[in-house]
Amino acid sequence: MTKVKAIPEGYHSVTPYLIVNNASKAIEFYTKVFGAKEFMRMEREGKIAHAELELGTSKIMLADECEESHAKSPHTHGGSSVGLLLYVEDVDNVFAKALACGAKEIRPLTNMFYGDRSGTIEDISGHQWTISTHIEDVTPEEMEVRMAEFQKN
Repeated sequence: MTKVKAIPEGYHSVTPYLIVNNASKAIEFYTKVFGAKEFMRMEREGKIAHAELELGTSKIMLADECEESHAKSPHTHGGSSVGLLLYVEDVDNVFAKALACGAKEIRPLTNMFYGDRSGTIEDISGHQWTISTHIEDVTPEEMEVRMAEFQKN
């Protein structure tokens, strides 16, 4: 008998599972803005009970809200306590596309002290994404100096 892998092929130790109030629209947004590829969808009573997307080298799972399992979206909660970081090749393009597709800007694109160009959006489902492109390798020592300067502003 073949040994089954404890972590399935293509998955990492942590996989985000997003609860949204309209999974079909969320999938459309993630596909259009982030270039995600949907590879699984399970529907129940007109709602998406489970879906999986490939986003670059990672996977995310998502589902519509479900009262029975107490799964509620950020819109229902009035905000999200979790943020997601997405590295992309062209942050300016992806950030602009997100805003054009209905995302709300939380933090504008900025060249950050830690070597990333990044900005934060709230997607149409209420989840916050910091979208980044790594533009410079910075040593921990230099990062400390830059962070102190950054905090003065």
